[in-house]
Amino acid sequence: MAEVEIPSYFLCPISLQIMRDPVTLPSGITYDRDSIERWIFSGKHNTCPVTKQSLPECDLTPNHTLRRLIQAWCALNPSDGIERFPTPKPPVNKAQITELIDDAKLPHLQLSSLRKLKEIVSESERNKRCVEATPGVLDFLASIIRKKSSTPGEEGIAISDGVESTTACDEALNILCLLQISKQRLLDFAIQNEDIIESLTSILQQSNYQSRAYATLFLKSMLGVIAPAKLAGVREQLFQEIVDVVRDRISHRADKAALQVLSGLCRWGRNRVKAVNAGAVPVLIELLLDENEKRVCELVLVVLALVCGCAEGRSELVGHAAGIAIVSKKILRISEMATEGAVRILNSVAKFSATTAVLQEMLQIGVVSKLCLVLQVDCGMKTKEKAREILRLHSRVWEKSPCLSPQFLISYPSS
Repeated sequence: MAEVEIPSYFLCPISLQIMRDPVTLPSGITYDRDSIERWIFSGKHNTCPVTKQSLPECDLTPNHTLRRLIQAWCALNPSDGIERFPTPKPPVNKAQITELIDDAKLPHLQLSSLRKLKEIVSESERNKRCVEATPGVLDFLASIIRKKSSTPGEEGIAISDGVESTTACDEALNILCLLQISKQRLLDFAIQNEDIIESLTSILQQSNYQSRAYATLFLKSMLGVIAPAKLAGVREQLFQEIVDVVRDRISHRADKAALQVLSGLCRWGRNRVKAVNAGAVPVLIELLLDENEKRVCELVLVVLALVCGCAEGRSELVGHAAGIAIVSKKILRISEMATEGAVRILNSVAKFSATTAVLQEMLQIGVVSKLCLVLQVDCGMKTKEKAREILRLHSRVWEKSPCLSPQFLISYPSS
């Protein structure tokens, strides 16, 4: 193929590969559909890559003449390794999506229609945006979720439509997660579905692992657009369900999403106490003991730092046999963010929960030495200041201790 001279007008200006589905922008420049859609949708650009002309409507016109020329040229060069590609499938449009949603409203077609919709969403970024922009789609998916959450049967399983009720909810949640809905439409969705947090809480309470994972992922995306006043008033049951997702280790993605949900919620009102009451602290400590993956450790330490902002959280941490030790262990071993989170936790403990027993434990298991080491290495200034504050607060207890080696006494801040 390298020996064949490919006509330059057959090549996409972005990828410099032979175009399979040439489309022309309002700017007059022709691109391969896949390349320009990645540029517009995944790259979030609204200009023509060549002319820099604004593309407010993103109107892609198929260039059938050029496509036929390319296909004919490929057919004439098979001996040089050029393969003729099939005529591309027309892109999905809003009318097709609307028809699919109408079918999904019929009980006997609902499951198959939702699966077709999921396939469409999974094909391309363009399809995601088309489905998202089609009127009625998001509301219909929300209605399936509400139906599942409002019709619990025995043992919390929706039995109004048998097995298919649960499966339809799985598909609806999966589609909502795959769509990666834009912030504005997500905000509109939250306004139109004020009970969405309650619905997702109910699904987390009733459902199988798959539904719980999807519900957690979608809840994570919703937190960014829900008003703080509403987040501050969420029920303690939601914390219990999210903590259970972490405890059950449903999936790696769900674990991270659950931790991000806890992080987002624990910034408001008395939610930190709700998280503690739901058993978050021992679950997070156990996860930290077992997990070495960077992002998970960072998220766990962020959440622990938040819950240690309340007395109940600190009490749980210092009362756990491995609490202080595992937090200290992560200092300077995972990332700068993890170190900052760990030092924040220890700072809260040292300032507000520093009993004689806690101070002795921090000295004996090497926390004080770690804090001295933080002062010597290259890390964030805020982290250094918090470490220095801890050491100064308890210098009378620690500074002259034989447990602290001379090499760390050199860096010990003067009181």
